[in-house]
Amino acid sequence: MFGEEYSDKVIDHFMSPRNSGILPDPDAEGMCGDPNCGDSLTIYLSVKDNIIEDISFLVYGCVAAIATSSMTTELAKGKTLEEAAKITDKDITQALDGLPENKLHCSALGAEALKDAINNYYVRYRLK
Repeated sequence: MFGEEYSDKVIDHFMSPRNSGILPDPDAEGMCGDPNCGDSLTIYLSVKDNIIEDISFLVYGCVAAIATSSMTTELAKGKTLEEAAKITDKDITQALDGLPENKLHCSALGAEALKDAINNYYVRYRLK
C-alpha cells in the first residue's frame, strides 16, 4: 500500500497514531508549519511537577508528518521539560527506523512544535 519506502514503524504510527486529538485544557501548545509542503502541526502539553504528564497533537500532512507527530508525542511523554526540549528531528527519525530522504523535513515539524510548546509553557508560567 505504501511501498517499501516507509518502515513498518512509520506505517504503524500512520495507521494508528498515538496521542492524536486536542488535549482538553492544556497547559501549553506549540505549532510548526512547513509552507513548502503545506504540513502543519500543533502539540498540546499537560505538565505536572515539570514532567509532561500528557501530550497530544493535531497535524495536517502526509504519511510521514502524521507518523513523526505521533512518535514525537511518544518520545516526550513522561519526560521532564528539559529532557523533552532536547529531542531532535534525528531522534524522531531514528525512533521510526528512518524516513525517505524527501520526507526528513517532517521530523523537524515534531521537534520544532514540541520546543515551541515547551517555550510557551515557560512563558505562560514565567519559569524561564
